[in-house]
Amino acid sequence: MSVSALQRRAREARSWLFDSCFPLWADHGVNEAGLFPEALTTSLDDATVDTTRVRVQARQTYVFAEAWRMGWKRDTAARLVNAGVATLAGPALNPQGLTGRALSYTTGQLTDPAFDLYDNAFTLFALAEAARGPGPAEHALTAANGILANLDREAHDRVNGGYAEALPPPAQRQQNPHMHLLEACLSLHTLQPDGGHLARADELASLFETKFTAGDQGLLGEFFAPDWSPLPGDASRIVEPGHQFEWVWLLHAYARARGEAVSASAERLYAYALTTLDVEGRAIQTAARGGAPVDASRRTWPQTEALKAHLAMLEARRDERYAAAACRSFDILMDEYLTEDGGWIDHFGADGAILSSSMPASTGYHVVLAFAELIRVMGA
Repeated sequence: MSVSALQRRAREARSWLFDSCFPLWADHGVNEAGLFPEALTTSLDDATVDTTRVRVQARQTYVFAEAWRMGWKRDTAARLVNAGVATLAGPALNPQGLTGRALSYTTGQLTDPAFDLYDNAFTLFALAEAARGPGPAEHALTAANGILANLDREAHDRVNGGYAEALPPPAQRQQNPHMHLLEACLSLHTLQPDGGHLARADELASLFETKFTAGDQGLLGEFFAPDWSPLPGDASRIVEPGHQFEWVWLLHAYARARGEAVSASAERLYAYALTTLDVEGRAIQTAARGGAPVDASRRTWPQTEALKAHLAMLEARRDERYAAAACRSFDILMDEYLTEDGGWIDHFGADGAILSSSMPASTGYHVVLAFAELIRVMGA
């Protein structure tokens, strides 16, 4: 019963993407220079900014690559993807051949050349997704492999593992950019199976198993000392349920790429993250390792990651309870967060009050990827 209900929701997801989301962001979410703005106002205008982050260019490039693969207005989608690739493979790069942080929203020139691993991970992911379609694959993959070579040279931590999150290396390490680098490696691996991307993914997955989840209860930590050892206080005590869910999905994707059984960590993180949902099934921002809410406000992106985790568990086990959970997460998104015109209310307080005054473009990556997974898993 729940599986057939989820099938209907997958069709609803496709309709919302085609009729509302993709048209809104294609019509209002790009300027004459081919740059994507940081956010739209509720009246669908660009939020007034002088700069736009490189990660937004990467995420929106992915969004329209997905739109192209789904068959939405392929000429329009391809034009927007090509504009994104041109930015990411050109002016977004700093003198080290790595992605900078921000661009002028009017000229497209780099205004903040500082290296950030998170931005580079998303640039690699976007280039790989663009290469999957609409392409041209050779240009996007050449750019991606060039960034990877520079990343290995400039930021690879050969002593402690992983990559520096910034240069010079910061005093506090983070799992989050490594999570997205793993995502990018898996995307690149589908296109270049002999390109060494799976070996890099193996290193990152090992870091997850041995360092990121080495703390109390084997849960995913967020911040660490330079050698990946736990930090004292709240840095280790507080976790993000959305990221627990996100790794559940990612571990399943990694297992498929390896042709192996999924890590036992996926079940552990999933079981914990379920205990942090509020009574209606919404994912909150942060919780203590014991499960008590720390920040019970609710953003859009953890709801999408919960949906992806339910779908990953469903695809692996075909159990009705995962379909029911996915239905609930989808309904929360559609009923509370997503708007009829293709946007979103990005942040609610714990009391249900709206905390966001604009629609961040970066949220689109989470929504579109979750809905693409729903459509894929349900064959819709």
